[in-house]
Amino acid sequence: MNWYITVLKNYVGFEGRAQRGEYWYFTLINLIAGLILSYVSPTLQAVYALAVFLPALAVAVRRLHDTERSGWWLLLIFLPLIGAIILIIFLVQDSTPGDNAYGPNPKGELDPLLEGEAD
Repeated sequence: MNWYITVLKNYVGFEGRAQRGEYWYFTLINLIAGLILSYVSPTLQAVYALAVFLPALAVAVRRLHDTERSGWWLLLIFLPLIGAIILIIFLVQDSTPGDNAYGPNPKGELDPLLEGEAD
C-alpha cells in the first residue's frame, strides 16, 4: 500500500525513475480497486479511472526511464497485441545499474515496503 500512496503523492512526476515494485504494486492495487468499484458502480469506477489516469501514466513513464527508455515507448500500446507484449517486457525488466540519463538508480534509496531496510 505504501507504493500506491507514493505514486499518488507524485501524481504528475514524469521525471526520474521508478522501481519495478513501485510500478507493479501500484498497478495491482489500481486493478483491484477498479474491479471492486466497477462491481459497486460503473460511474464510481469511471471517476476513479479518471482520477488515477495521470498517476498511472507518470509511474509508467518513470518505470521506462528506469530501464533507460523514453516515456514515448508507451505509445506501443496502440499497436495491437505485439505493442502490449513488448511494453510488458520493458516494464518487467530490471533497472539499469547505476545512474542513467533519467537520474540515480532508485534501488540505492530506501524501499518503503521494507520500512528502513536497504533494498
